Amino acid sequence: MTHRPDTPLLDTVDVPADLRKLKPGQLRQFADELRDEVISAVSVTGGHLGAGLGVVELTTAIHYVFNTPEDRLVWDVGHQCYPHKILTGRRDRIRTLRQGGGLSGFTKRSESEYDAFGAAHSSTSISAALGFAVANKLTDRPGKGIAVIGDGAMSAGMAYEAMNNAEQAGNRLVVILNDNDMSIAPPVGGLSAYLARAVSSSEYLGLRSLAKRLASKIHRRVYNAAEKAEEFARGMATGGTLFEELGFYYVGPIDGHNLDHLIPVLENVRDSDQGPILVHVVTKKGKGYAPAEASADKYHGVAKFDVVTGKQDKGKGGGPPAYQNVFGETLAKLADSDDRICAITAAMPSGTGVDKFNQAHPDRAFDVGIAEQHAVTFAAGLAAQGMRPFCAIYSTFLQRAYDQVVHDVAIQNLPVRFAIDRAGLVGADGATHAGSFDLAYLCTLPNFVVMAPSDEAELVHMTKTCVEHDSGPIAVRYPRGNGTGVALPEVPEVLEIGKGRIVRQGKKVAILSLGTRLAEALKAADTLDAKGLSTTVADLRFAKPLDEALIRKLLTSHEVCVTVEEAAVGGFGAHVLTMASDAGLIDAGLKLRTMRLPDIFQDQDNPDKQYADAGLDAAGIVDTVLKALRHNSTAVGEAGAIA
Repeated sequence: MTHRPDTPLLDTVDVPADLRKLKPGQLRQFADELRDEVISAVSVTGGHLGAGLGVVELTTAIHYVFNTPEDRLVWDVGHQCYPHKILTGRRDRIRTLRQGGGLSGFTKRSESEYDAFGAAHSSTSISAALGFAVANKLTDRPGKGIAVIGDGAMSAGMAYEAMNNAEQAGNRLVVILNDNDMSIAPPVGGLSAYLARAVSSSEYLGLRSLAKRLASKIHRRVYNAAEKAEEFARGMATGGTLFEELGFYYVGPIDGHNLDHLIPVLENVRDSDQGPILVHVVTKKGKGYAPAEASADKYHGVAKFDVVTGKQDKGKGGGPPAYQNVFGETLAKLADSDDRICAITAAMPSGTGVDKFNQAHPDRAFDVGIAEQHAVTFAAGLAAQGMRPFCAIYSTFLQRAYDQVVHDVAIQNLPVRFAIDRAGLVGADGATHAGSFDLAYLCTLPNFVVMAPSDEAELVHMTKTCVEHDSGPIAVRYPRGNGTGVALPEVPEVLEIGKGRIVRQGKKVAILSLGTRLAEALKAADTLDAKGLSTTVADLRFAKPLDEALIRKLLTSHEVCVTVEEAAVGGFGAHVLTMASDAGLIDAGLKLRTMRLPDIFQDQDNPDKQYADAGLDAAGIVDTVLKALRHNSTAVGEAGAIA
């Protein structure tokens, strides 16, 4: 039964203009109701919870003080935007979050004028907000650019690149640093530790205590001067000087859950004639919901849950293991006997399985923060010094480090191993997190080996193959979610590079599968066989190098051949077509069709529905084969008979 909280104040607010009609004294109740509504909505849909709960008061204060959407508000990553969506005309759809046809789990420009900039990848907000601010300055239009960025996102270099150019915006740019001491995983690196130390330092606390004692004894004008002195001292103590060296006027730190503090500070910032301003706000992830406060990492992203108990509905247990866990556990076992193996992740240890490796080999596991470029070149340095590094990064996030993949790894032919998680479509996270392009962007690179397992047992073998491949870069891509339920091998095998396998022999139709669409290819073969179309199914295993001998044999001995991959155009199928063209097989009347993801950005939905919409299920494969046969003049009669 859906928990619907009582929200009398929230019920009067549809857009921020309504919020601004409330009296300041009503905002505390409003924020509490907004928090209850977020909890209630996410309990129904699942999604990102902790981050949004941590910015309820901040969201309320920003929309109350600033004139959104004229003031352009940019949320970094966007997983904290659910309160923002409720406040900006989308409350009636908030229980469609991350569902087919529903609201995106991130900000999305096409969804609302209040979503100034689409997000989902980290550390882009300051650059985008700077663009809005400078555009308004150049065209003499009102409105500021406001970036809300978490401390975890400050581990990425792009944030500092943007701040280095921020002076161009003048007072049109406001950056709010949301310091919650917790990104997706515990923050790493110098900045997060520095902020945490500074806020709790005896120097800072002593200055605040002194200011409070003085406040009760001195005239208001003198107190104002003391307050400014304290602000300067606070900047010295908490790192404001770092930001001021980058051209920002630093304000903070401020309790991000105290509206009596937030509102006047943001009003001062709004009205300030200073140059770009950075407001340092301290919040608690999961604030106001005890289970999320107690376990912020586990409540960053949640399944549907019971509001009263906090218990998440994760379905029936005991099923096949998740691909990332198969990878992490396999790599950890292999590292028991090979001290050159190490694992690197960019702020996603549990999402990539590196947490499993870290439990067994903590001295060889490295979480570098949200810094994919650094992760890749760091791995290249390790490889150049004789180590066997595995760079475990989501497909969509590896895009951020493509120059490093090309320049620092491929050109130098360094044996960096890439474990590419979340390949293919990813369901509720939608287009921003889909691993659609890695085959296209890796298979074009000389020296690369690129593999894709058809199931979790194959992933075990491919992980072992990566370990033993010291002659250049190698990558294995695998999907989000659980395996197929096959037994895992006790002893991993090293696969022969560039060799596929026949899993089902036929005569008329050949399906050349790469990756986990193999199960659908076998279902399609059952249907085709029932129609009298004897079908071969091959698991190619390697997108690069191709098994040219096997592919040539299949192309020349079957009437119709179909390639199937869970990736965009330019990958496996494109390379098979190129090989066939170079070999002169196209001129011989070959009937070859390539099946891949459509040339669109697919929105969030159930993964099975996504693949069906893409035509990459058994029914889609059968349809492609039959259409190819109908166009084959040598099989017109038979095609007509089976239509």
